[in-house]
Amino acid sequence: MNYMKRFKAIAAASVLSTAVLALSACGEDTASNETDGGETRTFKISHVTQESHVWHQTALKFGEELEALSDGRMNVDIYPASQLGQEKDMVQQLETGSLDFGFLTNGYMSTRQDSLNAWFMPFTFKNLEEAAALRKSAAAKQMLEELSSQGLLGLDFAFAGNRHILLKDGHVQSPDDLKGKKVRIIGSPAIQEFWEKTGAGPTAMPLPEVYTSLQTGVIDGIDIDLDALATEKYYENAENLTLTNHMTFPTVIVMSQQVYDSLSPEDQKIVKEAISKAVDWGVEEAIAREQKNLEELKKIGVKVEELKDPSSFEAITKEVTDKYSSQSEVIKSFLEEAKK
Repeated sequence: MNYMKRFKAIAAASVLSTAVLALSACGEDTASNETDGGETRTFKISHVTQESHVWHQTALKFGEELEALSDGRMNVDIYPASQLGQEKDMVQQLETGSLDFGFLTNGYMSTRQDSLNAWFMPFTFKNLEEAAALRKSAAAKQMLEELSSQGLLGLDFAFAGNRHILLKDGHVQSPDDLKGKKVRIIGSPAIQEFWEKTGAGPTAMPLPEVYTSLQTGVIDGIDIDLDALATEKYYENAENLTLTNHMTFPTVIVMSQQVYDSLSPEDQKIVKEAISKAVDWGVEEAIAREQKNLEELKKIGVKVEELKDPSSFEAITKEVTDKYSSQSEVIKSFLEEAKK
């Protein structure tokens, strides 16, 4: 009897082991599988915004275009709101190929590549349409090409709206209204310099910390685009919005060079075409959201004023643009194209 019990136990264990191995094989990395139609790929995309933000919607649109153009062979999984870590972590993952695509803020990327500070030259664009038109300029294309030194393939720029100023107390009609104010900014060299010259106390912090920092008075206000203001609900803790259009705010859409190189020429072409179509859509969506978000914010009770005289910031603007233009031919060229 003991022998029979041992025999049955061994047999059962063998069956179980076989089943586990079979299940394990089915559950292996599904990023790449062979089908009758060719190799299928599921790409990972990461970004820092909420799912309602226009960048996430643009990533979804990219997935739709990619699937359609590849006849279902390629699709995406999207990880919003910094689920895969902060942007420095995302860049490391892109460099090693463990992350396929990143929608990275130009703020963070400008700390890694000087020429990207071009987008943050103060009062360059009166509205989002003007900013978006520069996406296809020769200077913007050069910025994307320079990313290759970091193991990244620069694909395009998308937008979230121009930047405005939200304060707990008061509005802004000149730099004097900002003196001594602790204002949350994106941690970028050009942005930091602009805000320091206004007399404010610029404070860089990750997006997830902004809501409670406004709530508790750690900061007095924020430099913000209307889409993020609406989706992140910062107006619940600060209700005074001044429409300044003092800067624009792109996302730099990049792909891991290592992953791109692993694709066939045909699939590389599909990826680029899908991104281009998605960003074209995303830019139009961002422009449409500018007015829609503004109307919604007014309905909610946000107190809105326009900056009546941008020339009050003229001296600061000239200092910043002169400095960065002298340091970078790409920035100089970008500003010249913006004036045309």
